[in-house]
This record gives sequence, structure tokens and C-alpha cells, in this order.
Amino acid sequence: MSRVGKKPIEIPAGVTITLNNQTVTVKGPKGELTRTFNPDITINVEENVINISRPSDVKEHRALHGTTRAVIANMVEGVSKGFERGLELIGVGYRAQKQGNKLVLNVGYSHPVEIEPEKGLEIEVPSNTKVIVKGTDKERVGALAANIRQVRPPEPYKGKGIRYEGEFVRRKEGKTGK
Repeated sequence: MSRVGKKPIEIPAGVTITLNNQTVTVKGPKGELTRTFNPDITINVEENVINISRPSDVKEHRALHGTTRAVIANMVEGVSKGFERGLELIGVGYRAQKQGNKLVLNVGYSHPVEIEPEKGLEIEVPSNTKVIVKGTDKERVGALAANIRQVRPPEPYKGKGIRYEGEFVRRKEGKTGK
């Protein structure tokens, strides 16, 4: 059995879960998330616990078992606490600022790069070298953070670029003169 899939999901106070066929809707103080899951996996919602089970030990069912449980757990955590992903800008003259809803990045290009978040996501700029992406859907928060990082990924020689908070960038030695 899957260790992840067997673990029950605790439903915190203030979060309601509705199950319609294989469509799970999770409502909480931070918002609402809906997702449809594979019909082979059985989802049981009891008083304040969700249990996920699979019909057989076929490889596909084993993979879906843990994945389904993890996705539902992330939905519950997202609507109750929310998710955030931090990014750091490292480099001389690299800065970020917020103009209205858009994030404007000056990262060494001849033009500023503007990024507008999707509905349901929020971007904060606490300082001009720090960006925080917030939202209820872990997948979308990570995707937006990855898109921002992709504007100028960290390079291995000087370490300049946009990196995740706490990310380690392996440094290379540059050219050596005679």
C-alpha cells in the first residue's frame, strides 16, 4: 500500500468539502477549489476526515492513489492557510516593483519585463529585490513563480539572476589567466 495514500486527511474547522461523483469541491476562508479525479480511485468523506482507497495493486492505481491524496491535501491546505513562494533578485541594478496589479522587473534587459498574475493569484513586493507569489492553488503559485524565475534564471559564474528563496546555485570557476 502507498504510505502517502493510506494517510487520512484531517479537515480543519471552517473548511467544507463536497463530493459529486469524482469532483471534489473544497471551500474555506481563503477561497474555493474544484477538481475532478480518476473514477478508479475511491474518495470517502466522513465527519472531519477524508480517506482515499484504490481497487487493486496495478501500477497505475498505485500511482494515482498517492497523487490523489496529495492533491486533495494541498487543496484543503490552500483554502485554509494558502500558499506562498518567495523569489530573490540578485545582481547590480536588478529590481522589482509593483504597478497596479502588474509586476515590473528590471533585470538587465534593455526594457522592463511586465508580468500580470492570473485571477486568484497575488504578487507582493516587500523590497525591491524580493517578490512573493501568494494564492490558494499550490500548482498555480508554483507555475507563476517559475515563470518569473524564467525571465532571468541564476547563472553559475556570478550567481546573478532571479532565484527561489533559499535556492542554492552551484558556482563555477571562470576562465583562469596565465
